[in-house]
Amino acid sequence: MAMSFSSGAKSEICRVFPQKHCCALAECFGILLYCNSFRTDGIKIITENADFAALLPKLFRKAFGFQFDQLPEVEAGGKMIFGITDPSKISAVMAAYGFDFDDTLALHVNFPVVENGCCRNAFLRGAFLAGGSVTDPAKGYHIEIATTHQSVARETFALMQEVLTFNPKTAQRSGGMVLYIKQSEQISDFLTLLGAPLAAMGIMEARLEKELNNKVNRRCNCDDANISKVVEAAQEQLAAIRILKERGQIDNLPPKLKQAAEARENHPAASLTELAAMMDPPITKPAMNHRLKKLEEMSKEAES
Repeated sequence: MAMSFSSGAKSEICRVFPQKHCCALAECFGILLYCNSFRTDGIKIITENADFAALLPKLFRKAFGFQFDQLPEVEAGGKMIFGITDPSKISAVMAAYGFDFDDTLALHVNFPVVENGCCRNAFLRGAFLAGGSVTDPAKGYHIEIATTHQSVARETFALMQEVLTFNPKTAQRSGGMVLYIKQSEQISDFLTLLGAPLAAMGIMEARLEKELNNKVNRRCNCDDANISKVVEAAQEQLAAIRILKERGQIDNLPPKLKQAAEARENHPAASLTELAAMMDPPITKPAMNHRLKKLEEMSKEAES
């Protein structure tokens, strides 16, 4: 099965491995705040992305120095579950982020953990890997990070305000909150910040392709409209010539008008420019238009 655009973007982000311990902690913090379960009775992270699954053990080992208690089965495919159930490990994770294991856990972004710029970026990488998605740009422009924790969403919003030059939008969904962006340029900038420049380039390429297609369509529509006008005008001119013939006036026309009538009758699909070139001597397009308009006026007079 082909990888989705969102999964491809996440796989690209997973190639960025934090070199500093503080950034590893920050990225794990983003993952934990947006994962399936981060509580004192257990931590559970579920993913279907193989690259994210390969990153998680290395990332947590760098941040905390220990391994998950539950790992996915080898070649399990589908949903892969990572879990931490050892109270001592959970307590260490809580302490690293300023949470008290013995108190009721109210999740929030502990800003000292993301004080440095590199750590803010790492936190947002983790949040997107665990709770984010991006729409295939061929279908639309939309990137989001979702959580059921209102305070986490509000504080992540504040963090994104500091990091980005624009504000994400917010929306309520199924009791949770979604932070999202719908402008193609902003989505591209955000993906680049997260470490997915190829996905960001895909967004901009899709936008340019759509703009080009729209431009071509507008041009085609304009050309079709112009062709319709030319055909309609030619039909009116031919009708006028027919009336003048029926009234026996065609042979009494001045030579220039008679020449114009014969050219239009012999070349019903020709443009004004083409007809003008057929005159002897050749004339301008406005002059040709004037002659044909004169024929139409004379036909109306002949009918009245």
